[in-house]
Amino acid sequence: MLTKYVVRGLTLGCLLGVVACSSDKGPAEQAIKAADTALSGVKAEAAQYVPEQVQPVEAALQGAKDVFAKGDYTAALNSAKDLEAKAKELGSAAAAKKAEMSKQWDDLAAGVPEAIRTVQGRVDALAQAKKLPAGMDKAKLEELTTALVTLTQEWTEATDAFTAGKVAEAVDKGRGVNDKVTELKTTLGI
Repeated sequence: MLTKYVVRGLTLGCLLGVVACSSDKGPAEQAIKAADTALSGVKAEAAQYVPEQVQPVEAALQGAKDVFAKGDYTAALNSAKDLEAKAKELGSAAAAKKAEMSKQWDDLAAGVPEAIRTVQGRVDALAQAKKLPAGMDKAKLEELTTALVTLTQEWTEATDAFTAGKVAEAVDKGRGVNDKVTELKTTLGI
């Protein structure tokens, strides 16, 4: 008789466990889908601006999917319930980084073209001079002219990248051009 109650109790406990797990299937599926949709919406921009933050969210989402596929819906729900919010935070972080980089680009775009024109003016003046200043010879002047042509091309590439929406690439290229123009200005005594 005691065995009969123990068996019934165990059976009832197992049934309640199965019902509880299966009742989490729908919410787990919805949480995973919501997180997947949210991540898909921000992934491209996040990969460009905060790539180091994308992988952990992707890994957590994949982990929730894997647990769901194994039938552990409660664990899948627990894994996925915060992922939609994390994906949205990822989007916010990407937007903030994009705004920061856009500001950096604006600063570069305000100064680099003028610096290139200043260097170009000095190189043109030296090319027309009858006598070059001390420390400057024709070979050095030719080297500066070639460097200036290269920098102008690099600045055009940076501008094209910015126009194409590749702000991070544009800023990186723009910084490189700015550094090289600064070196040229130092070399020319500007």
